[in-house]
Amino acid sequence: MSEASLTWNQTVKGITEFIEVAIHTILYVRQIYPADLFVRRKKYDTPVFQSRHPALNDYISGTVKAVADELVLGNVDKVVVVIKDSKQVALERFIFSIQNMIEVEPYNKDTSVQDAMSSATLGQYFRSFLIKLNLIESQLGLLELPNGDEASFAVVLELKGNTAPSASKDKDPPPWVPADLQHTTSGASEEAQLHLLRAVDTGIINISLAVQESEQKLQHANDSAYDIKGKGKAKAE
Repeated sequence: MSEASLTWNQTVKGITEFIEVAIHTILYVRQIYPADLFVRRKKYDTPVFQSRHPALNDYISGTVKAVADELVLGNVDKVVVVIKDSKQVALERFIFSIQNMIEVEPYNKDTSVQDAMSSATLGQYFRSFLIKLNLIESQLGLLELPNGDEASFAVVLELKGNTAPSASKDKDPPPWVPADLQHTTSGASEEAQLHLLRAVDTGIINISLAVQESEQKLQHANDSAYDIKGKGKAKAE
């Protein structure tokens, strides 16, 4: 007997759970916090690392809950995890792009969608997403910062039609505040480099994950390379 197809609400729940796991993974693999702040877990039948800092975990889970509030309404275009330096300059953007493939009436959001994938199949796809994330350092290299500088992160929500988050209108304080333009995908320069990591078509809501290296990060890497070469030449002389 074949497994039941996903419902709209199951798809939203599955995507938001994955985004939460992925945020923890990004913070670990990009070394935004010390490795001993994380504990090894298992999700989607693959090893993952989860923060064990209560305040950080509360921030991530609260952010993902606010994303879910918009996702269930069909408003989300992108969720962006921005890695930035101490001057708030974006270095990397991990971009979760969302595409709603069908419209579902509220009374049908717990009804299986014909021809959609099953929950187990979606989990297998998310496993492949996480494997790609865990290997991202081989593609991006170490996140190098000037001496004394520290990286941090923010989560940016980009909605369809540049609308305000509707799910937060009646909440005080609101979960979202206006984002710094250069942290958004529209604030990226033409010199930024985009790498597509993985995509999945659920038949209900499609999601893809890409990472974008900012012009500032690439320029810093080039400057560091020139510094190393220059020092080597001077020493040889």
